[in-house]
Amino acid sequence: SKSSDELFFKISLAQWSFHRSLRGGKMDNLDFAAKARSFGCEGVEYVNGFFKDKAKDMSYLKEMNARANSEGQQNVLIMVDGEGGLADADTSKRLKAIENHYKWVEAANFLGCHAIRVNLAGGVDKDDAVKAGVDSLTKLSEFAKGSNINVLVENHGGFSSNGEWMAQVFSQIENKNCGTLPDFGNFCIKKDKERNCLEAYDTYKGMKELLPFAKAVSAKSYDFDAE
Repeated sequence: SKSSDELFFKISLAQWSFHRSLRGGKMDNLDFAAKARSFGCEGVEYVNGFFKDKAKDMSYLKEMNARANSEGQQNVLIMVDGEGGLADADTSKRLKAIENHYKWVEAANFLGCHAIRVNLAGGVDKDDAVKAGVDSLTKLSEFAKGSNINVLVENHGGFSSNGEWMAQVFSQIENKNCGTLPDFGNFCIKKDKERNCLEAYDTYKGMKELLPFAKAVSAKSYDFDAE
């Protein structure tokens, strides 16, 4: 098998892989870089929810940098949740959501990341949501350009889990620092109250539609065997 030096991609570890440990207090956000190194990864992808109140806490962000450096890890990106939907049908809520992301762009820049991952959520009408999404991403990417940060959208429920809809959005995006973060999972468009999937998009079709705009990929393994 090829070593990672020969591969055309590098492997970073997504913090969400440990969401149970982090939420349960068995792991601290600051210990994440050491965990990534123990798996032989080269980089770390943070989830903002695990250091939610620290976006502007410079001494804390410095400590995150120090931990990553001491473990030989590159800080890669911050996945941003809970700051509002960037395709929200309510314009004032959507504009507020754009502003809510600014602090994470700045934190990502301070940490030496190349991107933040955002959510194109909140849409009601498909066509209106395309327009809203394009507007939000253009505004946010324009802001992020100054910090050298990419704004990436993951297929993450609702319209964003529809590859065709996402391709429609991204074919209209002109900012070079805006793209997709295709996820091998997350192609469920609609769930019931028990979180069972009611409507799913074809995973392979979706990946084909998202990959032309990709600046990173979120790979997941579902089945393990002897190989």
